[in-house]
Amino acid sequence: MPAFIRIAWKVVFDAVWHFSEDDGWAMASHVALSTLLAIFPFLIFGTALGSFLGADQFATTAVHFIFDTWPESIAKPISDEVVRVLTIPRGGLLTVSVLAAAYFASNGVEALRISLNRAYRVAESRPWYKTRVASLGFVLAGVLVLAMVSILLVAVPLAVRYAGTYLPWFNNLLALLDSWSLAGVFVMLTAGLIVSHLWLPDGHRKILDVLPGIILTLVAWSIGAYVFASYLATFANYVSTYAGLASIMIALVFLYIVGAIFIIGAEINAAIMKYKVKRMVMRSFRGTKESGTQAAETRKENIL
Repeated sequence: MPAFIRIAWKVVFDAVWHFSEDDGWAMASHVALSTLLAIFPFLIFGTALGSFLGADQFATTAVHFIFDTWPESIAKPISDEVVRVLTIPRGGLLTVSVLAAAYFASNGVEALRISLNRAYRVAESRPWYKTRVASLGFVLAGVLVLAMVSILLVAVPLAVRYAGTYLPWFNNLLALLDSWSLAGVFVMLTAGLIVSHLWLPDGHRKILDVLPGIILTLVAWSIGAYVFASYLATFANYVSTYAGLASIMIALVFLYIVGAIFIIGAEINAAIMKYKVKRMVMRSFRGTKESGTQAAETRKENIL
C-alpha cells in the first residue's frame, strides 16, 4: 500500500474513532441546540447595537449572511420568524433584555469552544470567566463586522451610482456587486472558521495546521446541505410527524449535521498533527526537489 494512502487511512480512522469515543455525536447535538438558541439573542443584540452605530440595515444583512447558506426549505420559516421578532421595538443598548441577549448569544460560542477543545484533544486551562469574556468578545466582534458590512452594502452602491453620473462605466459595477453577495458570505464563513479554529480552543495552532479541516468542513457542508435539501424535497414528511414543530425539528437536524461536520473537521486537523503529516509532506517535497537537483547535476556532468 502506498505511503500516502496508508497515512490518509490512519488520519481518517483516528479522527472518526476519536469523534465516536469522545462523545462527538453528543457534542454535535449540543452545538446544534446552542446555535439555534443563540441565533435570536445574537440578532436582537446585534440589531440594538447596529441601530446605536447607525447601521439600520443590520437585521436584513445579518439574516442574509446567516440564512443564505442554508437550504431554502429550512431557512425560510426561521428567517421569517427572525424578521418578525426584530421588528418589535426595544429599549436602548444597555437594557437588561439586550445585555441578556448578548450573554445567551455567547452560549453558542461556548458550545463551539468546548467541542473544539475535545476535538483537538486539549483540556481547558483558562478560568471560566476568561472564556466567557472571550465568547462575549466574539459575539461583539461578529456584530461589529456585520454592522460594518451592512453600512458598506448601503454606502458602496450609492457611491457607485454617484460616480456613474460622471463615469458611466461605473454602473457596470452594480451588477458585479450583486453577483458577489454569495462570494461575500463564503469569505465571511471561511474567515469565521479560521478564527474559531485558531483562537477558540485552548493551545496554539498555526493556520496551516487548521486549513485541511476547514477545507473539508466547507466542502462537506456544501454537499450535506444539498443532500439534506434533496431529502426533504423528495422523501421526508416532517409535518405529518411533528405538526407545528416541523420547522424547528428540521432546523435542529440540519444544525446537528452541520455541527458533526464542524467537529470532524477539527478531528481531522488533530489527527494530522498527531501523525505529523505536514512534516512528512514537507520532507517528501524536499526529497523530491533534491532528487530533481541531483538528476539535473548528473545530466550536466554527463554533457560536460
